[in-house]
Amino acid sequence: MEKCSLLEDLFLAYYDARKNKRNTINQLRFEMDLEHNLFDLCCRIQKREYVPEPGIAFIVFKPVQREVFAANFRDRVVHHLFFNYVNPIFERTYIHDCYSCRKGKGNHYGVKRLDHYIRSCSDNYTRPGFVLKLDLQGYFMSIDRTILHKQVTDTLHKYADRNDSDGVKWKDKLDYDLVLYLAQAIIFNDPTKNFRRKGSLSDWDGLPSNKSLFYSPKGCGLPIGNLTSQLFSNVYLTPFDNYIKRELKFKYYGRYVDDFYIVHQDKDILKEAIPKITAFLQNELKVTLHPKKIYLQKYENGVLYTGGYVKPHRIYVSNRTKSSMRKALEEQKKNGNTDLTGLRCTVNSYLGTMKHYKSFYIRRKIMKDHAWIFKYGCVRNCCSYYKLNKSSTLSNLKPDFSSFMDTKNPNTETTSNKVKRGKDLQLAMWVKSAK
Repeated sequence: MEKCSLLEDLFLAYYDARKNKRNTINQLRFEMDLEHNLFDLCCRIQKREYVPEPGIAFIVFKPVQREVFAANFRDRVVHHLFFNYVNPIFERTYIHDCYSCRKGKGNHYGVKRLDHYIRSCSDNYTRPGFVLKLDLQGYFMSIDRTILHKQVTDTLHKYADRNDSDGVKWKDKLDYDLVLYLAQAIIFNDPTKNFRRKGSLSDWDGLPSNKSLFYSPKGCGLPIGNLTSQLFSNVYLTPFDNYIKRELKFKYYGRYVDDFYIVHQDKDILKEAIPKITAFLQNELKVTLHPKKIYLQKYENGVLYTGGYVKPHRIYVSNRTKSSMRKALEEQKKNGNTDLTGLRCTVNSYLGTMKHYKSFYIRRKIMKDHAWIFKYGCVRNCCSYYKLNKSSTLSNLKPDFSSFMDTKNPNTETTSNKVKRGKDLQLAMWVKSAK
């Protein structure tokens, strides 16, 4: 990330952006002319002529109905480029208990920190304690882009003369003019002005207006689905984190995106904090607490937080995760189990999430209730992951190369090369047919 190395940084950003996206149509189209696309993108950014391309708008229904704006792959590369530039700076501004979109943290870490704070506040469950859990209403759709842009630029200027971990000043390490240009281009891009709709218009039926960018106030809202939106969601609430820790003096506080908690021994102090928190959020950040998601209760009753249910001396998995796994397995059975690799990925995804908590008997019961999956594989390590049988794996993954054989001229060398490149040819044909 040295100055005058934009093209090299774009290549690194491309490799970051393509992780878990290798088989998507947009990624394959971009990769088919990779050097030209990256060089063109580099020239446009250098000339300050970069304009985001139309994204895709669609609705997801799991775990809840939500509107997603997915950026074009070309713009995802730019998002990763910007993220790689500025994230090391913003990491220094976060409090320790900010969990989302941070390396080494996440929802499981947030649950464990909540359990640790409850133990600390209650002196290992020997004293009374209370947990205040709050959520913001339509958070991503309420973010003011002008306030966000000021936060980003002020932080970057603040750290310009400071040293990084190698002792180099940030203003000497980064091209600040380029970074500030990208920040403005990304933050003030309105995806509702230029997009392609995926799915039916009826998918938006029942979606609350405060969860849609189409109804956001002018100059407000960030698209759910972009890497930069996850970054900016942390940046936007950093002043709020500092207010809770330094002004209100709450020691046991944590936040995952817009879902945060405070643990304290005095219930009245927590009650008095709610109007102060509401006023700060409305006056400084123009966001609102969700009136139906204010929970204040004893820790003994259990606290549901980011997929974990914290009780004294143990942590359970949430009921939503259990029901989602059951529904996913039922759908796999209904589809006839043709995609065994997909079955394995689905099962291991849920088992991998559950094994972080006290859930052995829950996992075992779900697997026993869906014993049909043992026709294709088995579970290992105390029901912590699912492994396909070797025969099932081979039959499922064996590609069909008959369409690539030249029956009129059965040249051995040509046939072997086509078989060897069968998967690449299939992907290329898929991209060509999708154009």
